[in-house]
Amino acid sequence: MDFKSLIQLLDYFKDEATCIEYYENIRWNGSAVCPSCGCEKTYKTNRGHKCANKECYKKFTVKTGTIFENSKIPFRTWFAAIFLCTTSKKGISSVQLAVQLNITQKTAWYVLHRIREMLKDKAPKMLGENDMVEADEAYIGGKEGNKHHAKRRSNENPHLKNDGTPYQAKKAVVGIIERNGKVVLKHIPNATKSNMVAFIEKHVPSGSKVYTDEAKVYNKIGKRYGHKTVTHSIGVYVAGDVHTNTIENFWSVLKRGIYGIYHQVSDKHLERYLDEFAGRFNTRDLSNQGKFERFLNDSESVLGYSNLTAV
Repeated sequence: MDFKSLIQLLDYFKDEATCIEYYENIRWNGSAVCPSCGCEKTYKTNRGHKCANKECYKKFTVKTGTIFENSKIPFRTWFAAIFLCTTSKKGISSVQLAVQLNITQKTAWYVLHRIREMLKDKAPKMLGENDMVEADEAYIGGKEGNKHHAKRRSNENPHLKNDGTPYQAKKAVVGIIERNGKVVLKHIPNATKSNMVAFIEKHVPSGSKVYTDEAKVYNKIGKRYGHKTVTHSIGVYVAGDVHTNTIENFWSVLKRGIYGIYHQVSDKHLERYLDEFAGRFNTRDLSNQGKFERFLNDSESVLGYSNLTAV
């Protein structure tokens, strides 16, 4: 069994029973465990399982306590959505997913956000312990010159657009990438020294080699790290091992995905999209089936629709 393509995956998961058996093996290794109390003794019921612990005695299914909880969507559709999302380098839009899986766009949007919850790194490790790391910031949002006059920033009041509505500046994202390793991303309010240094210190152990561009926000990290820079402003992009090309390449994939696939992302959900792109990048060396099973293993997380849509 090796799911190299969506067709192979759907050929194997022909019915709900096959999907449930497969997921039970992934989650419980074939032996049901009560998600409420952790009891390993359970009874089989017509619709799932029942805990044998008299103090608990709750009914549950393999979906309970996971991103699939309370979902009426068949597992076969869920598995196809997970496969498409985890194997599409720049992501897939809810509109396109709705067309391919014959579901509504609203349902596809909710499905994709639940999958992004799976893609979040539940136990992030420190970067740079065995390799060099690069740090850089990026800004997500359209260029002023490409906007309609009414949507551009007002010269009279920088807090408003020309049409009188509130102006929203580009969203700042900081990233740290380990050469031949993983990437960590975070949406920050502003690319200030305190925000940048705190993020680097959280994810990179003291004494590691950290390479950045010449931005002043990185000046303070030289006290704890082997910090070297390249001066982009004078056309120097590589100086021996010192460069930020790895993180720049990642930014290009991220921006092409957001601008080309999703078009725009709100401040509220940007962190989830960052988790999606980081999750795919950090598992790039796995096979398609490896990615699929890897994220099914991380599916024990409940994300309600009200939480997604709350203001």
